[in-house]
Amino acid sequence: MNAEDPGRIVLLTASHRVAPGLLSWPAWQTLHAADRVHCGEPDQPQLPYLREAGITVTLGVPEAQELVDACAGGRTVVVLTGGEGNQPLTDGLARLAGSGRVRMPNLELLPGSYDLPGARLLDLVQVMDRIRVECPWTSQKTHEGLAKYAIEEAYELVEAIEDGTREELREELGDVLLQVVLHARIAEDADEEPFSVDDVAATLVEKLIHRHPHVFGDETAETPEDVHAHWLRTKAIEKQRASVTDGVPLGQPGLALAAKLASRVRTAGLDVALPESGNGGDDIGYRLLALAVRAQEDGTDPEAALRAAGRAYRDAIRAAEGLG
Repeated sequence: MNAEDPGRIVLLTASHRVAPGLLSWPAWQTLHAADRVHCGEPDQPQLPYLREAGITVTLGVPEAQELVDACAGGRTVVVLTGGEGNQPLTDGLARLAGSGRVRMPNLELLPGSYDLPGARLLDLVQVMDRIRVECPWTSQKTHEGLAKYAIEEAYELVEAIEDGTREELREELGDVLLQVVLHARIAEDADEEPFSVDDVAATLVEKLIHRHPHVFGDETAETPEDVHAHWLRTKAIEKQRASVTDGVPLGQPGLALAAKLASRVRTAGLDVALPESGNGGDDIGYRLLALAVRAQEDGTDPEAALRAAGRAYRDAIRAAEGLG
């Protein structure tokens, strides 16, 4: 070794969201060639695999100056950290480098594994599992007791889409996702027919693939209308419904319900006259039904249109109150 060579410090990061032992080839090469390997986490998931590969790992990370001294003479010292790195060590090395009094080794950050898209969902599942076990409130919750929150969060998401900022949209999407993950975790505890969030995801993946034969199969779809036709056809085969009204939730808001029924009727090619009130047609519900059906036929979402009008009315009220 060259006594003048300051050596090299390699900060090797490994994501806890990737299965332990799955490190990149450059990471394995560096680990095998290193003069010393340190790890400050005794429960680091990678340790058993490193030892199995014949790599000696010293638990504990030296102070910055000691680490620099260990690299003298051209040695390579690897410090294995989690995906977040080792902030105290990097701060100490930065202070030494900034002092101008120390000849610093080459410092290299080497990602040993990368998060795949969606990897943070693993964190969410892990956090939810702990909350379900340890939180006195969450541990007692049931599907039935939480149902109203799913409705509330869905409405808040719609409001963020129509009238919110990007930050609000991101937050509300997270709140809707929370409902899915929480209900899936509750389902794991069921005595009969339990299932997990993985089962939920697997069912959804299977459905998406089956309903997109133009993406995952041999069929073709050149227009959005072609895609819609594929979707309706495969959905009809799956559900085997006796009526076009099957599967339409009657508990949804009235205008949305009317528009959904009108859409089903039009898609099925049925000729269905609108019902009339027994009070000579003066019943407001029947008039609203007719307006909703006409809006749907014109390509307008009556529920969204009424919300937009409601927001305008709210603004007018605030202006009348002098609130701007």
